[in-house]
Amino acid sequence: MATRHVTYQHTIEYEVINTSQLFHPQNWALLSAGRIEDARRFVVVDSNVEKHYSAEIRNYFSHHHIEAKIITFPGGEENKTVEHFLSILRELDSFPIHRRDEPIIAIGGGVLTDAVGFVASSYRRGVPHIKVPTTLMGYVDASIGIKTGINFNGSKNRLGAFHPPQKVLLDKSLLKTLPKRHILNGVCEIIKLAIIKDAGLFCLLEEQGAQSVEVHFQNEEGDVILDRAISGMLEELQPNLFEEDLARKVDFGHTFSYGLETRHEAHLFHGEAVLLDIVISTLIANARDLLCDEETSRIFRLINDLGIELNASILDPSLLWQSLTERTYHRNGLQRVPMPHGIGECIFVNDINADEIESAVKNLEDWIAVKYDHI
Repeated sequence: MATRHVTYQHTIEYEVINTSQLFHPQNWALLSAGRIEDARRFVVVDSNVEKHYSAEIRNYFSHHHIEAKIITFPGGEENKTVEHFLSILRELDSFPIHRRDEPIIAIGGGVLTDAVGFVASSYRRGVPHIKVPTTLMGYVDASIGIKTGINFNGSKNRLGAFHPPQKVLLDKSLLKTLPKRHILNGVCEIIKLAIIKDAGLFCLLEEQGAQSVEVHFQNEEGDVILDRAISGMLEELQPNLFEEDLARKVDFGHTFSYGLETRHEAHLFHGEAVLLDIVISTLIANARDLLCDEETSRIFRLINDLGIELNASILDPSLLWQSLTERTYHRNGLQRVPMPHGIGECIFVNDINADEIESAVKNLEDWIAVKYDHI
């Protein structure tokens, strides 16, 4: 028997760029990758972007004499489906682009950038794409990594690929038109990072978070919080882009939330599910003496001060246990649940039991009842 070994190394390299006035004709960021002479662009925008920025986007490409096909994606987790994925592909295939020098452009929230990224990974076995997040969740989390995907067969992100963008363009002015609930949805991912890896970011949220939320992060303090959150996320992602190591700090808040999102997809945002996961994990950590009462109180007080309401009524211990079981399978047979060990530090545990989850759900009601300030 003859054995032949094939080895090939592929460098992953992309840029995450802060910019402003992205759709102004004098800003070349959208056209900074790919050809611009006699060029075309396939652009996917979500329905909210189309409502606020449609004219600016069309004028931008017209000004630069770029033939652009702009299609609208409905957005929302319920639309992250095979059917919508295929509909984008059909539109793309009727407007053929060069495989290497006419990148697809995705402008929208995390659902859209995930779906369009998967389109880019699939079409002709992979074409380049650019991501422009327009929600805070996309800005600090969904858009800056290389994971793409859609939901399938009742499971979140069951189909997808690792496919890096050429560029991620961050223009925080696009956050101004977001409803406050969407701002708070993204803040939940920032809280996640602060608790699990960055005590300094946690302090910034305590000192400046509420004010930054109020102005949709358009202030200088908001700049500092966003930049620190993005840097922290990239620090975690870069050494493990393809998730060879399944013990990931950024999975904090993404164990029990999986089941919550699946059951309550129609009315529960991703960040809201993550935050419910975070507080359950926080109370398990407190019961295990990984977090002292004072640290636990700070976490709950921060959530309250930022104006986030916790809906504990949807927490079903049996659903949370089922979600943990599914995530254990996803993580190759070990729970690998990130747990805070003091604010800003993390350990991984593999022995959470159903009684701990049930106790945490009961204790959460008590913490909410005393308005987070019993210490």
